[in-house]
Amino acid sequence: MRTPKLAELPPVEDIWLEIDTTQQQLRCWRGPKVLYECEISSGLAGVGEHNGSGKTPHGWHYIRAAIGNGMPDNAVFRGRRWTGEAFSPALAEAYPKRDWILTRILWLCGLEKGVNRGGQVDSQRRYIYLHGTPPDQPMGVAASHGCIRLRNSDLLYIFSLALPGTPVWLHGGRQSFD
Repeated sequence: MRTPKLAELPPVEDIWLEIDTTQQQLRCWRGPKVLYECEISSGLAGVGEHNGSGKTPHGWHYIRAAIGNGMPDNAVFRGRRWTGEAFSPALAEAYPKRDWILTRILWLCGLEKGVNRGGQVDSQRRYIYLHGTPPDQPMGVAASHGCIRLRNSDLLYIFSLALPGTPVWLHGGRQSFD
């Protein structure tokens, strides 16, 4: 895995992800062309980088680790490990307070020192992921604990394209790269 350099972003030819927290939208790009779009759910507490805030960080990140390849759909993860469970309504009823991390995990690492990398603003140490969520959870509205929630089908598609090292740009409104 090669760590992307800020001066090279966004990539001219390779896959990269754009996550717009204002529109609650993820776009998967190959260079200048959008390959896929889907709704997401970012942090209910809003946007921000500080540890313990429950907010979704902004800025350039990259996928540090892809976890769960080969696991069943609805596999339940805790501490980035499969619990051996598969999400079901009965399991949800048994654990009503659980923040469900399902199917796959794409673990983000910040690229911008002092913004989303290092100290109290380190996205990787905050365990900021793209992950699956139960089907009854809303998309298109902020509702997570800071991570990016996706429908399992959307996550599986993104997981197949966005390998470790893939750049991810989280922002709050379209901006130009000029």
